Amino acid sequence: MPAFTAPDGTTLAYHVTGDGPPLVCLPGGPMQDSVYLGNLGGLTAHRTLIRLDLRGTGRSAPPPDPASYRCDRQVADVEALREELGLERMDLLAHSAGANLAALYTVGHPDRVGRLALITPSVFAVGLGITAEDRLETARLRRDEPWFAPAYASLEAVTSGRATADDWDAVAPFWYGRWDGEARAFRAAEQRQRNDEAAALYASDGAFDTDATRVALAAFPSPVLVLAGEYDVAGPPRAMAEYAALFPDAEVVIQPGAGHFPWLDDRRLFVARIAPFLSCLAGDAPRP
Repeated sequence: MPAFTAPDGTTLAYHVTGDGPPLVCLPGGPMQDSVYLGNLGGLTAHRTLIRLDLRGTGRSAPPPDPASYRCDRQVADVEALREELGLERMDLLAHSAGANLAALYTVGHPDRVGRLALITPSVFAVGLGITAEDRLETARLRRDEPWFAPAYASLEAVTSGRATADDWDAVAPFWYGRWDGEARAFRAAEQRQRNDEAAALYASDGAFDTDATRVALAAFPSPVLVLAGEYDVAGPPRAMAEYAALFPDAEVVIQPGAGHFPWLDDRRLFVARIAPFLSCLAGDAPRP
């Protein structure tokens, strides 16, 4: 397992799988072991995936200062990874909360990012609003599912700010395009993979300057893909289209039947959407 040293001395691990030009992948969670990304539905047939274990997750060491779990302070980790790989520019893929880190890295190092793929991205870094009705309207697309009624009641509790721990568990089916055995196992593993201390600090005060970030992204010249799931209550398609509109050269793709983890819901369709976008302009290869 390769590793490198972050600017503050923290040892960070990364994982290399697949064939083709490198694609740096930032996990969500927030602060979840990158193992959950797997091979991104078979994207490894097209690109060499370089999955970063964020500090304090997976095989990466916890930092000496827990305050460095804050999202903006991890930008230096991504830049240190680029230097470790010997890339002049890199294509970047980020999922969910990882998109916040990708956005901040892109703002700080726009000349280091080739293509940017944001998969069901969190919107905290860019300050977009997602209303309760956005989420509930998306959820109602699943009204014919056998689990819908109790899950929807719990989602109403969540969106109104009166949720219990049981409600958060009950809404889990909405995160997946199919609430089957594979999704249940994925969900159970997710609970074990997250660093809760780090997650609590990820978006703490000072992490985001949303106005400055939006201004900077409006000047980002490289191509961007925002991939949304048709059923994703975390990132409803309307909000994902608004996210894409922040960039001068971006497209939004809505994957039918997908939730928050679109590569899990339909591997073939996910790769068919992502691989052509990435193949148009690959990042530089690592130095030998």
